[in-house]
Amino acid sequence: MNGVLLIARREFGAFVHSMWGYGIIAAVLVVDGLLFTAYALGDSPRLSTEVLRQFFYLSFGTTLIASVFFTMRLVAEERQTGTMQLLDSSPLSEWQLVLGKYLSAMAVLSLVTLATAYMPALIFVNGKVAVGHIAAGYVGLLLLGSAATAIGTFGSAVARNQLVAAVVTAAILVFFVIVWLLARITEPPLASIFTYLAFFDQHFAPFMKGKISTDNIVYFVSLTVAFLMLATRWLSARRWR
Repeated sequence: MNGVLLIARREFGAFVHSMWGYGIIAAVLVVDGLLFTAYALGDSPRLSTEVLRQFFYLSFGTTLIASVFFTMRLVAEERQTGTMQLLDSSPLSEWQLVLGKYLSAMAVLSLVTLATAYMPALIFVNGKVAVGHIAAGYVGLLLLGSAATAIGTFGSAVARNQLVAAVVTAAILVFFVIVWLLARITEPPLASIFTYLAFFDQHFAPFMKGKISTDNIVYFVSLTVAFLMLATRWLSARRWR
């Protein structure tokens, strides 16, 4: 476990102390703030609960996009700079490397996500929304971020450079966003499988509406574990080639 924490601390420090890291974090917060302001202060009056749901809807998109940029360099940069060989010869196992990299990116994404809490807090102060609704929305965002970060870790593990890692991660995330379309053109049982895999309608929307479901928690946690295992297996296979 010490190896995992060592990798996580190193990666976290390298990211937050780089201009790239500051730029991505600032961009996410600015975009979230602008979108929230544009909707909340629109021409037509809106109910507080409607504004809150729209905030989480917009945050769904920015969380997925941010996860691509937060994870694209995790493993691909090591391979690009040649330091992957040093890691291969170190006593760290593949799962320690993958878990440490994942935790560092997840820590950054979680901090950025929680930094937006002042926006729903403004709705709470000036309107009528339940604290439970806000809490459920953030649980959903963190679970979504966890799955997206695991997918990004896998994408970075299989890629030769950061650009390819970003493309692979984005492609997988887009699949999970639009897979519900396949459910419309296929027959059961495939239609049911595609419907279940869809990120938004099936699993994130309930959190956005203030509802926490065990099934949806299991879905995001299972995706996280599955893609971290895939990343570990990929690195293990690559080491023995």
